[in-house]
Amino acid sequence: MKYTNYKGNPIEVSFLGMGAMRLPAAKDDKADVEKSIELIRHAIDKGITYVDTAYNYHQGESESIVGKALKDGYREKVILATKLPIWMCRTEEDMERIFGEQLQHLEVECIDNYLIHNIIPYNWKKFNKLGAAAFLDDKKAKGLIKYAGFSFHGNLELFKEVIDAYPWDFCQIQLNYIDADEQAGLEGLKYAKDKGIDVIIMEPLKGGKLTDNVPKAIAEMWESAPAKRTPAQWAFNWLAGQEGILCVLSGMSNIEQLDQNIETFSDDNFGELTAEEMELYAKAANEYNSLIKYQCTGCKYCMPCAAKIDIPSVIDYTNSWYAYGKNDGTYMEYTRWIDKHGSDCIECGECETKCPQSLPIKAIMKDAEEQFGI
Repeated sequence: MKYTNYKGNPIEVSFLGMGAMRLPAAKDDKADVEKSIELIRHAIDKGITYVDTAYNYHQGESESIVGKALKDGYREKVILATKLPIWMCRTEEDMERIFGEQLQHLEVECIDNYLIHNIIPYNWKKFNKLGAAAFLDDKKAKGLIKYAGFSFHGNLELFKEVIDAYPWDFCQIQLNYIDADEQAGLEGLKYAKDKGIDVIIMEPLKGGKLTDNVPKAIAEMWESAPAKRTPAQWAFNWLAGQEGILCVLSGMSNIEQLDQNIETFSDDNFGELTAEEMELYAKAANEYNSLIKYQCTGCKYCMPCAAKIDIPSVIDYTNSWYAYGKNDGTYMEYTRWIDKHGSDCIECGECETKCPQSLPIKAIMKDAEEQFGI
C-alpha cells in the first residue's frame, strides 16, 4: 500500500484510511462494540494508519468505540481524526464543551487531525460567527490538536472561499467518478493541492451507491473492459489515478470488506488506467447520473426528523423506484418496511438546512408520496 509522509509526522499516512462512520451494527442499529473494536484493530494490524471518526457518528458511539480500539498500544500507530459539529454550537462555550467531551470519548490528550465538520453555507456562517478560527488556533497553541482542517459538502465557489480564509493544514472532500464536477470536485482538489493543503477523500463509493445493486447497463460496461475489477475496485482505481490525494477513507463495516479493500490498495498496478478505461468511467458516470434522481449518500445528517421519517430510506426507495424500473419489490418494501412515508412530511424544512448535498427534501417527500401513493 502507498504511504505518504504527513508534515513530518513520524507516522506515515496510508492511502487507505479507516472511516468509523459505518461500523458493524447490532440488532438495535447501534454499533456492535466488540466487532467494531476488532475491525479497527484488524485495519491497523494490516497497515492502515489513518482513523477517522466524528462526534455524532453511529448515534454518538463512534468516538468512544475508537477510543477503546486505540488502547493497548494502537494509539501510537495511527493518525487520529475527529470533527467538531459546528451546527450543534450556539456559543463558544458549546465548542469548548464538545471538544472536552471528545477528548474524554477518545481517551486522549491530543487529537492529531481536528476538522470543522460539514462545511456548507449555514455551517460556514456559524464558523465565522462563533470565532472558530480562534478556537482552532487556541487548541493548536495548547498542543490539544496537531493539525486543523474541515470536511466539505458545499459548492466549488464556497470551497475556494473557505480554503483562502484560514491557514488550513488539510481538508476532506467528497469525490468519486460520479462527483468529479460536483461539490469541490476535481477542480477543488487541484485548488487545494496548489495551495499546499493536503486532501482526504470521503464517500469514494458514494455511500455504497457505486457497489450495491449495480444497474445492468453499468455492470455490462465493467464486464466489457479487458481488466476485470469489482465495482469497488473500479471506483478506488479512479481515485488512485488522481493527483493531490493524501488518503481515501472507506467506511468498512466488516473484516471481509476491509481485507478486500486492502488487497485493492496494495495492487502493484493500482491507479494505472488506460485512456480507454477513463472513457469508460465517463460513460458509467453519465449512465448513473441518468438513473439516480436524488444524489443522497445516506449520511443521515438530515436526521432526526420532526415527523419521525427515516428520510434517507425514503430517498433510497424513491431512487430505486426510478433506477430499477418501478418494480414491485421496491413498492412492497417502501409501503411495508418503514413506518413513516413521504406523506407524513410536515414541511418544516429543518432537514434541508442540514443536508450536505443541498437536496430539496420537502419536494422529494412529495415525489415519494406521488410515486408510491403514500
